Amino acid sequence: MTFRHEDLPTLFHHTDQAAITRQRESTQATRAQLALLVTAAAAAALPPGPEVGSLRVFGLLSVLGYAGVLAVGLRASRRRARPQWQLNRSAAEFIKSLAWRYAVHGAPFGKDGGDAEATYRTRLEAGLDELRKMGWEDPRASGAVPQGGEITGAMQRLRGMDYRVRRETYVRDRLIEQRNWYRRRTEVSRRATAVWSWTIVLLTCLALLFALLEAFGSGPGARLTGLLSTAAAAGIAWNEVRRHHPLIEAHTLIEQDLAAMMVVMQTTITESQWPSAVYETERYVSPQHTDWLARHSS
Repeated sequence: MTFRHEDLPTLFHHTDQAAITRQRESTQATRAQLALLVTAAAAAALPPGPEVGSLRVFGLLSVLGYAGVLAVGLRASRRRARPQWQLNRSAAEFIKSLAWRYAVHGAPFGKDGGDAEATYRTRLEAGLDELRKMGWEDPRASGAVPQGGEITGAMQRLRGMDYRVRRETYVRDRLIEQRNWYRRRTEVSRRATAVWSWTIVLLTCLALLFALLEAFGSGPGARLTGLLSTAAAAGIAWNEVRRHHPLIEAHTLIEQDLAAMMVVMQTTITESQWPSAVYETERYVSPQHTDWLARHSS
């Protein structure tokens, strides 16, 4: 049996798309602010240039750039893009994890867990209620997602399969797929880290060179040095926002844990141990676990 991404509940798909949209909005706002800061600094560093009446064009561009930074920041604050992105991502991953645990008899939805469907709905609503208290907007409240679709037919069919089918489906369509996702994200982060690290080093070295020339009474002037410093600072800020380096370490560790768990699940785990093994695997891929590893990475 194949359990596809499309077989997850509609509530997951809506929340996942909301997280992607809000992440894009938050990222674009940060990128725009940094670009406007560099543009404003560049305009301020240029010579006086042409004038329109009593206004200097480059000076006006600098003013507009700094005003744009404030405007973008105010709009982002009102839209709450970053908090909503993180809340929707937490909700989506929570729903996805709970759905997989229910479908393959992961704890606490094993055969000996009593009424698994009632337990699933109770756990789901309890977890989402905690997110609602933090400001998450439940799409079911607005009618964007209909009530009652929290358990799909594919989830029920997989749950009704024997242990061997559930194990093979989970290892292939969840564990291996998730491990490959972490591997791809690690490679993307490595490339981005290399590009931005060398860019920051280049800008800093140029600023250092011009500062030395200025110290000896030559060089292009302090304005260009200040512009290069601003550009380097913007690069550092963007690198920190994207968290490339800590995520490389976090994703690498999780990938190693999943690879080890895959071997264990395929060789030594018994049916009685299966529910706790699934629960432990889902803990590895939770956003909270990733954030913890990223915060404590060396």
